Amino acid sequence: MANFPRKVYLEEVPKRWYNIKSDLPRLPEPPLNPQTREPIKPEDLSAIFPDSLIEQEVSLEPTIEIPGPVYKVYEMWRPTPLFYAANLRERLGLKAHIFYKYEGTSPPGSHKPNTAVAQAYYNKMEGVKRLTTETGAGQWGSALAFAGSLFGIDVKVYMVKISYIQKPGRRILIQSYGAQIIPSPSNETPPGRHILEQDPDSPGSLGIAISEAVYEAANSKDTNYSLGSVLDHVLLHQTVIGLEAKKQFEKIGIYPDVLVGCVGGGSNFGGFTFPFIGDKLRSEKKDLRVVAVEPKACPTLTEGKYDYDYGDTAKLTPLLKMFTLGYEFVPPPIHAGGLRYHGMAPLVSLLHKDGVIEARAYHQTEVFQAAIEFARAEGILPAPESAHAVKAAIDIAKEVDDEIVIAFNLSGHGYFDLSAYDAFLKGELKDV
Repeated sequence: MANFPRKVYLEEVPKRWYNIKSDLPRLPEPPLNPQTREPIKPEDLSAIFPDSLIEQEVSLEPTIEIPGPVYKVYEMWRPTPLFYAANLRERLGLKAHIFYKYEGTSPPGSHKPNTAVAQAYYNKMEGVKRLTTETGAGQWGSALAFAGSLFGIDVKVYMVKISYIQKPGRRILIQSYGAQIIPSPSNETPPGRHILEQDPDSPGSLGIAISEAVYEAANSKDTNYSLGSVLDHVLLHQTVIGLEAKKQFEKIGIYPDVLVGCVGGGSNFGGFTFPFIGDKLRSEKKDLRVVAVEPKACPTLTEGKYDYDYGDTAKLTPLLKMFTLGYEFVPPPIHAGGLRYHGMAPLVSLLHKDGVIEARAYHQTEVFQAAIEFARAEGILPAPESAHAVKAAIDIAKEVDDEIVIAFNLSGHGYFDLSAYDAFLKGELKDV
């Protein structure tokens, strides 16, 4: 196999997002109204989402145009580079060739602004002055705070309490962008107060934080809710990653054999893999392997049930057909805070249910070990979430032991997670 360039750049950002629903042999079952258990109507969502995003949520169009103001912001850091992990290959003696798409070059340091910027724009266009949201590790909260600062929208972030404590750097970044941040569960909302009454020491969960953010948005006239993963329109916005990656691979004349991405709610995984999975669904690349990687502490795809479930703890959200560990699930306080959601995006869930994608899970110590190996070879310290993809890419390379091409999404850097790496290096990190 030919020598590959260490990095592949593009000069232009894709002009349109890709909608995988146009290529699916069957669509996910519709969300249900939590009161009536009937398929939810667009008007049921209008209390917390702008009409433009509701339209994208149900759209079957193959592609959707990226609005000019969103495109202009994307150009601040996009296209992102595709790197060939030559040093990692040599260091570990691998036959496989590993590439990674690096989303840590965005201002907040992850893939999350790809949808945060779009959501802030669409809300701004419909006159919304304020957004509430949740965040786990803080990547999404900092991305929406960043987007809000660009479009003049106030942002309030409910951050899972254990991550609020573990990751002060993300809290400071969110505040620096001008957003308000509250550790969740909190006394700010009835759902938060209810949880605290039951467990004053609750570490929190994404389900709880979502409940607080949704409640506040639904009960405030000038406020909408913004979600960083799971929903169809969020994964749609993230496909800019995979669309760029496809063009970058075309530029060097190859097509990957295996794609890998970490999964919590499904946004970076879907964004990276969906444009390639479309080729597989159209029978153009039947042998393509696509692997989703999650923590064993929150094994949604590998151990969850495929069923309708609430997206939040207080049962305020629509019921979604997805792999789920149950809306009341409170995960252990692992450092991969962005991968601690009880459910999985309906689109990712359907692809797993139908055998289009694979899933595997790891303990956090083995994930951090892989991240350290990667950092010492490639120089980038991965976010704990992204480190799951690093671990799987290395393992698959060893398992196959052949000169295949593996590509994974390095969805963010870990420079706000140094306390977690410090605990690992000191031998204090435990598997849960």
